This record gives sequence, structure tokens and C-alpha cells, in this order.
Amino acid sequence: MKYSQANLGRIFTIRLEDGEIVHKEIEKLAEDEGIKAGALVAVGGVAQDSRLVVGPADGSARPVLPMLNDLTDVHEIAGTGTLFPDDEGKPTLHMHMACGRNGNTITGCIRNGVKVWQVMELILFELVNTGGVRVPDAEIGFKLLDFLENKN
Repeated sequence: MKYSQANLGRIFTIRLEDGEIVHKEIEKLAEDEGIKAGALVAVGGVAQDSRLVVGPADGSARPVLPMLNDLTDVHEIAGTGTLFPDDEGKPTLHMHMACGRNGNTITGCIRNGVKVWQVMELILFELVNTGGVRVPDAEIGFKLLDFLENKN
């Protein structure tokens, strides 16, 4: 286990508008407001043709080969995520959403493009005094959360 202690900073209430791409808007807000790290919750709707990463094709393959799922209609969502800078200092959102429609739910990571349907509400809790950073992991094939000052 690796971990770091943080303190709560500012809290942002956010309303995303129809057609906006969730991760792009949150990462832009983080850059504009100087947010280095955070935790988020989200509720609202996502549009058809949004794309989720829904798992690896083979859980033991390296690097990981993601499976993608395109939503074919509007879905209601509940999501949660974290925001930390990557190894170049760019705020990077890692968020998963449960997307439901008519008694069926699909859950996945939004990093490949989830588009808002009508409205999405988010609360962003800024984390300060944390050494969290996303660093490339060549074996797995994506950036993993690590800590400049870690306790393990």
C-alpha cells in the first residue's frame, strides 16, 4: 500500500451543460482554478455515443488492453473519481460512472469520452498538501497514482 495524508481545500459545485465532455471540462476547471488534486462525486445524465472503458480484454495481459462500450442511448449516472496531476503536472481525472437505463446498468471509466445529456452536477473537493501524482507504468500501460512523499 502507498498513501499520503491530505487536507481539505476549497469545495466547488459544478453544473456541466448538454454536450460537454466530462473529463475535459473538469481538467480545464482544475487548470483554471489551480486545483492540483481532488475528489469528485457526480449525478446527472450522459448522452448516447458516450464511451466507457468497461474492463480489460484479458485481466492478466500486459500491457492492459481495455474493452470499450459505446452507450447507444441516454443514461442516468452516478459517478465518483479522483483528480491528480500527471508526471507533467497536468490535472488528470480518473472517474468511474454507473450508467443506468430501463433496469440495466453498465459501469466504467469515462477517460475515453463521456458526453453530458442536458445536465450533470458535480461536487469537487479540493485536496491540498498531498504528494499524489500519476506516473507512467510501462508494464500495465497507463499512469498510476503514486506519492512524492509516501508511507508504505
